[in-house]
Amino acid sequence: MLDPAAGIDTVGDLVIRDGIIGGDPAGLERIDGTGLLATPGFVDPHVHVRTPGREDTEDIGSGSRSAAAGGFVTIVAMPNTTPVVDNAAILGSLLEAASREAVVRIGFYAAITVGQNGRTLTEQGELADLGAAGFSDDGRPVANAEVLRRAYQYQQVTNLPLVLHEEDADLSAGGVMHEGLISSRLGMKGIPDISESVQVARDAVLAAYEGAHIHICHVSACKTVEVVRLAKAQGVRITAEVSPHHLTLTDACVLDLDAAKHKMNPPLRSEEDRQALIEGLLDGTLDCIATDHAPHAPHEKESPFEDAPFGVTGLETAFASCYTHLVIPGLVPLEVLVQRMTADPAAALGLPVPTLTEGATADVAVIDLNAVERVGERGFQSKSTNSAFLGDELTGRIVLTIAGGQVAWRM
Repeated sequence: MLDPAAGIDTVGDLVIRDGIIGGDPAGLERIDGTGLLATPGFVDPHVHVRTPGREDTEDIGSGSRSAAAGGFVTIVAMPNTTPVVDNAAILGSLLEAASREAVVRIGFYAAITVGQNGRTLTEQGELADLGAAGFSDDGRPVANAEVLRRAYQYQQVTNLPLVLHEEDADLSAGGVMHEGLISSRLGMKGIPDISESVQVARDAVLAAYEGAHIHICHVSACKTVEVVRLAKAQGVRITAEVSPHHLTLTDACVLDLDAAKHKMNPPLRSEEDRQALIEGLLDGTLDCIATDHAPHAPHEKESPFEDAPFGVTGLETAFASCYTHLVIPGLVPLEVLVQRMTADPAAALGLPVPTLTEGATADVAVIDLNAVERVGERGFQSKSTNSAFLGDELTGRIVLTIAGGQVAWRM
């Protein structure tokens, strides 16, 4: 059993009775856990379930099953749907649907601005009272500094995080991959790393001025890590996430022109950026790992690379990809990986913290660290197959997920 936040690192029995950790084991189902690892269930603060509007690519049921198959017990869905989650009627319908259809906890962010237009703030007090997990215009930056400043001020009322997609759209306009030697070689318009870092710098300065808490989505670049690190040192209330594909892959992958696997925003960047992300994960500059699970239909991703949509799935491969490419080579200790996928994302976003401590609700992932599997060979629980690791052999299989005291996934 491994729960770094609770100081648990031991070999022993884990008893779950009536959905609670601990109690008398008499009469319970017994599972042979020899050689398996039990950790708190994972938490993902950045997922796209495509509901409403694109249920052909994902819905609440399939998204939650995909999460459970990846060891996740809590996920939070982004509001850039069709229509945008920017009012109480849409948010209320999603919360009600999740209560019926989801096998893990699903929270929902509401948009910062109406229609994600970057101009008019949503009714954030009403949305917070209804149960929004926070506010985000993910997929688009809030370009207008005055609008964002008013959102920061409104946070004093809601006390909910502002989850920011950081991109200077003028700098990144028309780009389809990382700007660098490989984009030049392929003759493709690049997205420079400064399009991310300059936006983070602006928003961090504004957050310091207003005393706001901001959470930075999918950090991809070395320069951004430096900006976040400096902001934290200066006392800014800033947290940040990094995705498994940015931690483990680089823009060299784009040479295969496989948009289904390797086109995402922000794009895969250089090896120097990847190493900086790993360093930021180790020292806590980057607080947590988030998948940015983004399903797409096959015909969309089969377009030429320049025309295909951005985004890859990630819930079912998050742990295995990080374990294979970071833990096994000795780049990241297992306890750090577990911490960054469990207690740390929960703490950063104010979500329920999963733990193996006695008396806690059972939110548990059971992992076979020795199992090797080719991604996609068994299919996916997600409706979509645009995984960055499709066809790769990864080590570390989730064999059991218990979410909220109930079995959500079992091999």
